[in-house]
Amino acid sequence: MLSIIIPTLNEENFLPDLLNSIKNQNFSDYEIIISDNGSTDKTLDIAKKYNCRITKGGLPAKARNNGAKIAKGDLFLFLDSDTILPQNFLKKSLNEFKKRNLDLASFYLLPSSKNIFLKLGYIFFYNLPVFLLEKITPHAAIGILIKRELFEKLNGFDETIKIAEDHDLARRAKKQKAKTGFIRSVKLIASDRRFRQDGWVKTYLKYIFCEFHLIFLGPIRSNIVEYKFNHYKNLKNKN
Repeated sequence: MLSIIIPTLNEENFLPDLLNSIKNQNFSDYEIIISDNGSTDKTLDIAKKYNCRITKGGLPAKARNNGAKIAKGDLFLFLDSDTILPQNFLKKSLNEFKKRNLDLASFYLLPSSKNIFLKLGYIFFYNLPVFLLEKITPHAAIGILIKRELFEKLNGFDETIKIAEDHDLARRAKKQKAKTGFIRSVKLIASDRRFRQDGWVKTYLKYIFCEFHLIFLGPIRSNIVEYKFNHYKNLKNKN
Protein backbone atom coordinates (compact mmCIF):
# COMPACT_ATOMS: atom_id res chain seq x y z
CA MET A 1 0.00 0.00 0.00
CA LEU A 2 1.01 3.61 -0.68
CA SER A 3 0.37 6.10 2.13
CA ILE A 4 -0.14 9.64 0.80
CA ILE A 5 0.52 12.14 3.59
CA ILE A 6 -0.56 15.78 3.25
CA PRO A 7 0.05 18.54 5.84
CA THR A 8 -2.74 21.12 5.91
CA LEU A 9 -3.73 24.42 7.47
CA ASN A 10 -6.76 26.22 6.01
CA GLU A 11 -6.43 24.66 2.55
CA GLU A 12 -10.03 24.73 1.35
CA ASN A 13 -8.99 26.54 -1.86
CA PHE A 14 -6.32 24.02 -2.89
CA LEU A 15 -7.00 20.66 -1.26
CA PRO A 16 -9.99 19.71 -3.47
CA ASP A 17 -7.85 19.97 -6.64
CA LEU A 18 -5.21 17.67 -5.16
CA LEU A 19 -7.71 15.13 -3.82
CA ASN A 20 -9.59 15.06 -7.13
CA SER A 21 -6.36 14.44 -8.99
CA ILE A 22 -5.58 11.53 -6.64
CA LYS A 23 -9.03 10.00 -7.03
CA ASN A 24 -8.71 10.20 -10.82
CA GLN A 25 -5.50 8.14 -10.92
CA ASN A 26 -5.49 4.66 -12.49
CA PHE A 27 -4.12 3.30 -9.22
CA SER A 28 -6.13 2.39 -6.15
CA ASP A 29 -3.88 0.75 -3.57
CA TYR A 30 -3.41 3.83 -1.41
CA GLU A 31 -4.65 5.68 1.64
CA ILE A 32 -4.74 9.46 2.13
CA ILE A 33 -3.73 10.93 5.47
CA ILE A 34 -4.41 14.58 6.27
CA SER A 35 -2.20 15.96 9.04
CA ASP A 36 -4.04 19.11 10.01
CA ASN A 37 -2.68 22.01 12.04
CA GLY A 38 -6.01 23.31 13.40
CA SER A 39 -7.79 24.49 10.25
CA THR A 40 -10.72 26.85 10.82
CA ASP A 41 -12.10 26.74 7.28
CA LYS A 42 -13.63 23.80 5.37
CA THR A 43 -10.40 21.78 5.08
CA LEU A 44 -11.48 18.98 7.42
CA ASP A 45 -14.96 18.78 5.87
CA ILE A 46 -13.29 18.33 2.47
CA ALA A 47 -10.94 15.68 3.86
CA LYS A 48 -13.87 13.74 5.32
CA LYS A 49 -15.80 14.00 2.06
CA TYR A 50 -12.90 12.25 0.32
CA ASN A 51 -12.64 9.60 3.05
CA CYS A 52 -9.19 10.73 4.16
CA ARG A 53 -7.76 9.65 7.48
CA ILE A 54 -7.16 12.67 9.71
CA THR A 55 -4.53 13.19 12.37
CA LYS A 56 -3.15 16.13 14.33
CA GLY A 57 -0.58 18.13 12.39
CA GLY A 58 1.73 21.00 13.18
CA LEU A 59 4.44 22.67 11.13
CA PRO A 60 5.23 20.64 7.98
CA ALA A 61 7.97 18.41 9.46
CA LYS A 62 5.86 17.50 12.49
CA ALA A 63 2.73 17.07 10.39
CA ARG A 64 4.48 14.67 8.03
CA ASN A 65 5.96 12.70 10.91
CA ASN A 66 2.56 12.47 12.60
CA GLY A 67 1.02 11.22 9.37
CA ALA A 68 3.73 8.59 9.03
CA LYS A 69 3.04 7.34 12.56
CA ILE A 70 -0.46 6.17 11.61
CA ALA A 71 0.33 5.17 8.03
CA LYS A 72 -0.29 1.59 6.94
CA GLY A 73 1.75 1.56 3.73
CA ASP A 74 5.28 0.39 3.06
CA LEU A 75 5.79 3.42 0.83
CA PHE A 76 5.15 7.04 1.82
CA LEU A 77 4.32 9.84 -0.60
CA PHE A 78 4.52 13.25 1.05
CA LEU A 79 2.72 15.98 -0.91
CA ASP A 80 2.19 19.68 -0.34
CA SER A 81 -1.52 20.48 -0.34
CA ASP A 82 -1.24 22.92 -3.26
CA THR A 83 0.00 20.31 -5.74
CA ILE A 84 -1.89 18.44 -8.47
CA LEU A 85 -1.11 14.97 -9.83
CA PRO A 86 -1.15 14.63 -13.62
CA GLN A 87 -2.89 11.66 -15.21
CA ASN A 88 -1.15 8.31 -14.51
CA PHE A 89 1.21 10.03 -12.05
CA LEU A 90 1.05 7.38 -9.34
CA LYS A 91 1.38 4.36 -11.61
CA LYS A 92 4.26 5.82 -13.61
CA SER A 93 6.09 7.09 -10.53
CA LEU A 94 5.84 3.81 -8.66
CA ASN A 95 6.86 1.77 -11.70
CA GLU A 96 9.96 3.90 -12.23
CA PHE A 97 10.75 3.96 -8.50
CA LYS A 98 10.74 0.16 -8.46
CA LYS A 99 12.53 -0.28 -11.79
CA ARG A 100 15.40 2.01 -10.73
CA ASN A 101 15.47 0.43 -7.26
CA LEU A 102 15.23 3.84 -5.58
CA ASP A 103 14.88 4.32 -1.84
CA LEU A 104 13.87 8.00 -1.98
CA ALA A 105 12.70 10.06 -4.93
CA SER A 106 11.42 13.52 -5.63
CA PHE A 107 9.94 15.12 -8.74
CA TYR A 108 10.59 17.72 -11.36
CA LEU A 109 8.00 20.48 -11.19
CA LEU A 110 5.56 22.18 -13.52
CA PRO A 111 3.64 25.34 -12.50
CA SER A 112 -0.13 25.12 -12.26
CA SER A 113 -0.29 28.29 -14.35
CA LYS A 114 0.07 28.01 -18.13
CA ASN A 115 2.19 31.16 -18.23
CA ILE A 116 5.24 30.38 -20.41
CA PHE A 117 7.53 32.54 -18.26
CA LEU A 118 6.57 30.56 -15.15
CA LYS A 119 7.29 27.31 -16.96
CA LEU A 120 10.71 28.57 -18.01
CA GLY A 121 11.33 29.76 -14.45
CA TYR A 122 10.59 26.31 -13.03
CA ILE A 123 12.87 24.71 -15.63
CA PHE A 124 15.89 26.96 -15.18
CA PHE A 125 15.60 27.81 -11.49
CA TYR A 126 14.60 24.40 -10.12
CA ASN A 127 14.45 21.45 -12.53
CA LEU A 128 17.76 22.06 -14.26
CA PRO A 129 19.81 22.81 -11.11
CA VAL A 130 18.51 19.79 -9.19
CA PHE A 131 19.13 17.60 -12.24
CA LEU A 132 22.75 18.75 -12.46
CA LEU A 133 23.26 18.27 -8.72
CA GLU A 134 21.31 15.01 -8.43
CA LYS A 135 24.32 12.77 -7.77
CA ILE A 136 26.24 15.37 -5.74
CA THR A 137 23.74 17.11 -3.48
CA PRO A 138 20.28 15.48 -3.33
CA HIS A 139 17.16 17.64 -3.21
CA ALA A 140 13.58 16.73 -2.34
CA ALA A 141 10.76 19.27 -2.18
CA ILE A 142 7.01 19.57 -2.73
CA GLY A 143 6.65 15.82 -3.31
CA ILE A 144 8.76 13.04 -1.76
CA LEU A 145 8.41 9.29 -2.32
CA ILE A 146 10.28 7.20 0.25
CA LYS A 147 10.36 3.65 1.53
CA ARG A 148 8.93 3.27 5.00
CA GLU A 149 11.99 1.33 6.16
CA LEU A 150 14.33 4.18 5.18
CA PHE A 151 12.06 6.85 6.66
CA GLU A 152 12.05 5.07 10.01
CA LYS A 153 15.80 4.50 9.87
CA LEU A 154 16.25 8.28 9.43
CA ASN A 155 13.78 8.99 12.28
CA GLY A 156 11.67 10.96 9.83
CA PHE A 157 11.90 14.69 9.25
CA ASP A 158 13.99 16.75 11.67
CA GLU A 159 11.40 18.86 13.50
CA THR A 160 14.05 21.27 14.81
CA ILE A 161 14.74 22.59 11.30
CA LYS A 162 12.86 25.79 10.42
CA ILE A 163 12.98 25.51 6.63
CA ALA A 164 14.25 23.03 3.98
CA GLU A 165 13.76 20.00 6.24
CA ASP A 166 12.79 18.12 3.07
CA HIS A 167 16.21 18.66 1.46
CA ASP A 168 17.81 17.66 4.76
CA LEU A 169 15.92 14.35 4.68
CA ALA A 170 17.26 13.57 1.20
CA ARG A 171 20.83 14.39 2.19
CA ARG A 172 20.67 12.29 5.33
CA ALA A 173 19.34 9.46 3.20
CA LYS A 174 22.31 9.83 0.85
CA LYS A 175 24.70 9.63 3.80
CA GLN A 176 23.08 6.31 4.71
CA LYS A 177 23.98 5.02 1.22
CA ALA A 178 20.33 5.07 0.16
CA LYS A 179 19.66 5.37 -3.56
CA THR A 180 18.05 8.71 -4.29
CA GLY A 181 16.94 10.35 -7.51
CA PHE A 182 14.34 12.31 -9.43
CA ILE A 183 11.44 10.61 -11.19
CA ARG A 184 11.75 11.26 -14.91
CA SER A 185 8.60 9.68 -16.31
CA VAL A 186 6.21 12.34 -14.96
CA LYS A 187 6.30 15.81 -13.42
CA LEU A 188 4.43 17.15 -10.40
CA ILE A 189 2.21 20.21 -10.85
CA ALA A 190 2.95 22.79 -8.16
CA SER A 191 1.31 26.08 -7.27
CA ASP A 192 3.25 29.32 -7.65
CA ARG A 193 1.37 30.92 -4.74
CA ARG A 194 4.50 31.34 -2.62
CA PHE A 195 6.02 33.47 -5.34
CA ARG A 196 2.84 35.44 -6.03
CA GLN A 197 2.24 36.14 -2.34
CA ASP A 198 5.78 36.95 -1.19
CA GLY A 199 7.33 38.19 -4.44
CA TRP A 200 9.38 36.29 -6.99
CA VAL A 201 12.76 37.87 -6.27
CA LYS A 202 12.38 37.73 -2.48
CA THR A 203 11.25 34.11 -2.52
CA TYR A 204 13.95 32.93 -4.89
CA LEU A 205 16.69 34.72 -2.93
CA LYS A 206 15.40 33.09 0.25
CA TYR A 207 15.69 29.66 -1.33
CA ILE A 208 19.19 30.43 -2.59
CA PHE A 209 20.23 31.53 0.89
CA CYS A 210 18.78 28.34 2.41
CA GLU A 211 20.65 26.22 -0.14
CA PHE A 212 24.04 27.77 0.65
CA HIS A 213 23.35 27.67 4.39
CA LEU A 214 22.51 23.97 4.14
CA ILE A 215 25.68 23.24 2.16
CA PHE A 216 28.19 25.26 4.18
CA LEU A 217 26.64 25.72 7.64
CA GLY A 218 24.08 22.95 7.89
CA PRO A 219 20.29 23.05 8.41
CA ILE A 220 18.61 26.28 9.54
CA ARG A 221 17.39 25.87 13.11
CA SER A 222 17.09 29.57 14.02
CA ASN A 223 14.66 32.25 12.84
CA ILE A 224 17.25 33.78 10.53
CA VAL A 225 14.82 33.14 7.67
CA GLU A 226 11.16 34.03 8.12
CA TYR A 227 8.85 31.09 7.50
CA LYS A 228 5.08 31.08 7.69
CA PHE A 229 3.01 27.94 7.31
CA ASN A 230 0.18 28.83 4.97
CA HIS A 231 -0.55 32.54 4.78
CA TYR A 232 -2.09 32.13 1.31
CA LYS A 233 -5.74 31.90 2.35
CA ASN A 234 -7.09 34.27 -0.30
CA LEU A 235 -5.13 32.79 -3.18
CA LYS A 236 -6.40 30.12 -5.54
CA ASN A 237 -4.83 27.99 -8.25
CA LYS A 238 -4.14 29.96 -11.42
CA ASN A 239 -4.71 28.05 -14.64
